[in-house]
Amino acid sequence: MNPIFFVLPIIAILTYTLGLSLKLDDFRLLIKRPLPMFVGLFGQLILLPVIAFVIAYYSNLPVIFFVGVVLIACCPGGPSSNIFTYVAKGDVALSVSMTAVSSIVTLFTLPFIMALTVDFALAQGMTDTILGRVELPVGNLLIQNVVLMLIPILLGVSTKFYFKNAAVKLEKVLSKFAFPALIFLATIFFVKHYHNIANHLDKLGLCVLALVLIAVATSSLLSTLFKQSSKIKRTIVIEVAMQNAAQAIAIASSPFVFNNEIMAIPAIIYALFMNVVLLTYVGFLTVRDKKVVAISDQ
Repeated sequence: MNPIFFVLPIIAILTYTLGLSLKLDDFRLLIKRPLPMFVGLFGQLILLPVIAFVIAYYSNLPVIFFVGVVLIACCPGGPSSNIFTYVAKGDVALSVSMTAVSSIVTLFTLPFIMALTVDFALAQGMTDTILGRVELPVGNLLIQNVVLMLIPILLGVSTKFYFKNAAVKLEKVLSKFAFPALIFLATIFFVKHYHNIANHLDKLGLCVLALVLIAVATSSLLSTLFKQSSKIKRTIVIEVAMQNAAQAIAIASSPFVFNNEIMAIPAIIYALFMNVVLLTYVGFLTVRDKKVVAISDQ
């Protein structure tokens, strides 16, 4: 069975769950605390795609992987970022707000950046078609984003508005679905494309790992430059580095957009590395916080 039949419903469920979790206060943070929101969204929506573009280009990847690496960097924050932020003792309200805002803004920025990326690849003569051709019907991408992202979010918000108690219970159930769903998707694609992944893991793996590590480093540096607190800094780091890999997989493999499952491989590898790196990061913060508490108690 084509994995896309699993991918598209999962994306819709995840974005519906995001809609269930949204509150008006999540968007009021843009006014109440504009600087942390600006720093985080700048890092995620502008800096990360630029970094991905540069790394992928100079890694001399096949055009399919070049576009795939930029694609994962253009996606909004991952749904598990709020959980990671909570465990890391970060600012959960800021994390939720950034995920919500980035999910809406990328409905329009993602098609624009991907159109530029594809045009650049073709203009530069990146015509390696061994793994498939690169063609982007921008209109189809916009429509798919609206159907899979915007409409489920609005349905989730509406459910919460009209059926508040039911929405709270439903969110608790569905919120536990995000991480297992991502693992499930990654496993399906990994098994199906094992040989392609194995054949390109050296160069592509290093490229994607570099992207995750640089995302963590640059977002940390950006937060420091803008003198953000430790709590906000760790939130921004997690939010910038944790991308919505499921959406990247859906866009790459959708028959309405790129229609190329091979293009989803960078997103699959990114999902693996981002979880390993961010779990390590959260573990480091937890150990460090305990040491600080122990010293202060002496």
